[in-house]
Amino acid sequence: MTRHTPDFLRARSSNLSLRSVAMEQSMTMRSEAVDNRVHAKDLKPEAFTKPYLEFMTGNPTVFHAVDYFKEKLVKVGYKELSSRDSWAGKLEPGGKYFTTRNGSSIIAFAVGKAYKPGNGLAMIAGHIDALTARLKPTSTKPNSHGYVQLGVAQYAGALNETWWDRDLSIGGRVIVRDPETGKTTVKLVKLDWPIARIPTLAPHFGLSMTGHGNRETEMVPIIGLDNSDLHSATTTTTTTTPEVLGGEGSFTSTQPPKLVKLITKQLSITDPSTILNWELELFDSQPATVGGMDKEFIFAGRIDDKLCSWAAFMALLHAKSDPSDAGIKLVALFDDEEIGSLLRQGARGNFLPITIERAVEALASTADDTPFGPGLLGQTYASSFLVSSDVTHAAHPNFPQTNLPGHSPRLNVGVALCVDASAHMTTDSVSMAILDRVAALAGCVNQRHMIRNDSRSGGTVGPMLSAAMGVKAADVGIPQLSMHSIRATTGSLDPGLGVKFYKGFLDHWEAVDKEWRA
Repeated sequence: MTRHTPDFLRARSSNLSLRSVAMEQSMTMRSEAVDNRVHAKDLKPEAFTKPYLEFMTGNPTVFHAVDYFKEKLVKVGYKELSSRDSWAGKLEPGGKYFTTRNGSSIIAFAVGKAYKPGNGLAMIAGHIDALTARLKPTSTKPNSHGYVQLGVAQYAGALNETWWDRDLSIGGRVIVRDPETGKTTVKLVKLDWPIARIPTLAPHFGLSMTGHGNRETEMVPIIGLDNSDLHSATTTTTTTTPEVLGGEGSFTSTQPPKLVKLITKQLSITDPSTILNWELELFDSQPATVGGMDKEFIFAGRIDDKLCSWAAFMALLHAKSDPSDAGIKLVALFDDEEIGSLLRQGARGNFLPITIERAVEALASTADDTPFGPGLLGQTYASSFLVSSDVTHAAHPNFPQTNLPGHSPRLNVGVALCVDASAHMTTDSVSMAILDRVAALAGCVNQRHMIRNDSRSGGTVGPMLSAAMGVKAADVGIPQLSMHSIRATTGSLDPGLGVKFYKGFLDHWEAVDKEWRA
């Protein structure tokens, strides 16, 4: 493990204040103005802090994140490939492409100008889903003591203790049918103010502030007030029938009417019956922000894992493009990692392998005397390397008993190579040596992460992907605190340090691979 002396750490800390960052640096490194000539050693990590905060605040759901990535890719010349279409004749060396699945997973790749069929890929894979609470298919609940409540279901480990008394909003995708053409489309929605809250109980009632922790009955969000029952109880008139939007039997009839009105207004929909369904979720509406005396922290929701995924994506946009590049640089961001990756848009599906196979087939079809088949795919995978990218837990100041000496990474230092003796991570001695060499070429510091023997390791997409394709692989994580909390912490330099390392990997993988072949 690389040792960090007190002098080194003090020098690193002295560079934390964002107030010292020049506006010119920030503008030149913004993702909207990608400069492929920037070398990893010259990259300024602090210039990525503000763009990362903006991304985190503006894209709370997995659907918004994919839409954001697509927009950035198109702006710098990437072409979208539809999985329904043939890719024959559409790919060529020097080209840049992306494809999506389910609107919640995305793969982007740049083909080197000197690419030959059988050459390898430098791949980074991560996930963009996060712990959340999703609206149930029937989210309407009976009013309780004047409160309008919302039926939600936990996704992964959401609705834990950190969700109480938080400002929550709603966002996601809405499925809409055009009444004139019959065409069905997907629209993204995000309410930009908090409309939901899960209130705690005052402790003097003799219970815990969170009751018995029942997520079905005690963690039901309130989204409004309705005291109409008080009025009807004092009159002799017949109780009014609850409002039904969209007509009996429609999807919107199963949702709170006022929420339906909010969504239709946001999307300029005049007829609620045209909404066929939606996937909406609660999210912490508090903006991502810097904190600490020198603004050395980032406080945000959904850091796991819109941190490593964003950094990897930015690295691809900033990766160099030389005429001598002979491989493929690829970033794959998946949905559903937090619940096991078993769906088609998850890493256990065939999204990444089939994308690589179709790309290699299309590129081989334009090359002379290069038949496509298992042999060519086997050659491609054997020449490739996968960086499995997911956040890892930083050393904790208040629970030192959980830290393993020499293996608990610090914030604002660099990425951590993650090791697990039981193979929950893919890193081994060879892949660790390869990525340490990448770090040396890129001017980065690699840390180490490993759990104690009396702790339980989490999982990543690395083992499932490396096993499916047979590629060399390693697990790399950016450190954070408060993992799986609704609000987490990382270092303000860590997004940029992640970009620097991932860019270094994409830029230097070919050279490092040649050293191992020599």
